[in-house]
Amino acid sequence: MRFVRTRLPAIVPAALLVAALGPPLPAAAEAPLPVPVPEVDGPLPGSPPGDPASDDIAETYPFFSTTEDLERYGYVEEEYLLSGEASLFDGGRAVSEHPYRTRVVVRRPADGAGSGTALMEWQNVTAGYDLDALWGPSAEHIMRSGHTWVGVSAQHVGVSHLTGWSPARYGDLDVTDGGEVGDDQLSYDVFSQAAQGLKAGLLTGGQGPDRVLAIGASQSAGRMTDYYERVLPAIEPVIDGYGFMVGTAPETERSEPVFQVLSETDVLLAGGDGGDGGDRVNFRSWQVAGTAHSPWHGHRAREEVGDRDLGGVPQYDCASPPYSRIPLYQVMNAAYEHLDSWAAGGSPPPEADPIERTSSGRVARDEDGMALGGIRTSQVDVPTAVSTGVNAPADGDPGGDDAFCVLFGSHEPFSEEALDSRYRTHAGYVARVVRAERGLVRDGFVLPVDSFQNRWDAVRSGVGR
Repeated sequence: MRFVRTRLPAIVPAALLVAALGPPLPAAAEAPLPVPVPEVDGPLPGSPPGDPASDDIAETYPFFSTTEDLERYGYVEEEYLLSGEASLFDGGRAVSEHPYRTRVVVRRPADGAGSGTALMEWQNVTAGYDLDALWGPSAEHIMRSGHTWVGVSAQHVGVSHLTGWSPARYGDLDVTDGGEVGDDQLSYDVFSQAAQGLKAGLLTGGQGPDRVLAIGASQSAGRMTDYYERVLPAIEPVIDGYGFMVGTAPETERSEPVFQVLSETDVLLAGGDGGDGGDRVNFRSWQVAGTAHSPWHGHRAREEVGDRDLGGVPQYDCASPPYSRIPLYQVMNAAYEHLDSWAAGGSPPPEADPIERTSSGRVARDEDGMALGGIRTSQVDVPTAVSTGVNAPADGDPGGDDAFCVLFGSHEPFSEEALDSRYRTHAGYVARVVRAERGLVRDGFVLPVDSFQNRWDAVRSGVGR
């Protein structure tokens, strides 16, 4: 029997809702709401180089189309338009339905073969446009692992920017029902329906993935937290596991596993231990010393596409040299693989010590100024620079673009004299890096292929020569 959801007006007085639907029932008493399969158009024509301002859609291309070498890994990038009726949820139940139309970007193995796992990212819109924050630094890992990556434009800020960037390609997109629904309240069901379309194979050439893992960074992690706690109790599950990166994570316990990875910046800004799962079985949280909320590897990965599609990227005046270079993305790569195995019925990921704090609640630091505790990459335990999750605008003014400095962390290389004093020989330096990397791989915090890169970087460096 086909399930039909009744469409109600966008704004319904509470008294009328009670009269029409009866008083709200506890979540456990409600039958889970099926998630519809959306209508899918595409893939859309066009690829860079092109002209977003063209009236011919074939001469346009997807916004933030990746600059990674997809062909090297046998990958393709495709863009689809999704449409349907999205529910607005209130009090653990759907209270009205509204039309929507949005886009998703898919990067997948061209031959359809792959790992069977899809990483579905909630596009971040903090900067005022869709940002595939987790794709950039981890693109190589995603492709060498055979995973499918899907970016979902769920929020109005991102969709509104798209409609102005290329009217021919995106002019009819809308996730507000013509402005009737604010606060991105349709974003949750839009995200669910994207997962449903993905599982149905409509976004991957006919063969859906075995598992869909939802991932989101920062603001997107906050949206996914709300989704997990407010919406999931009311719907049939369509997502197999959740990765909350450099942001909040749910405090409730469900059967779907939750993995949170926090940078040092996030621990500082949280003002508490952060990520304490208590006795929750399906929750794991890692904190990574020396890392930043928005680190160097992500900015570097987006620089070329930002120049192409935004006419350049902002420059910031920070109190300390910006962008921690501790490879947070490598720990995230390991987290994705643990989450995938966990969602497939495997063992939970390994636990990790939190970043240490002083009695006053500050992050505890060594004599160099590096954070103590947490997951310690070889770049932290065998440092060639002081990297932290701390920074601020140079002029102390919390307004303007320079306010983002607080998210960048800092990176201050040691002087040649300090390096010579710390590492008497190149072989000694490399041996210490190798020893640290072996421990990270053994403990499951870094993947062997990323660890090999770190060892090779140490071998090629001039440290101790």
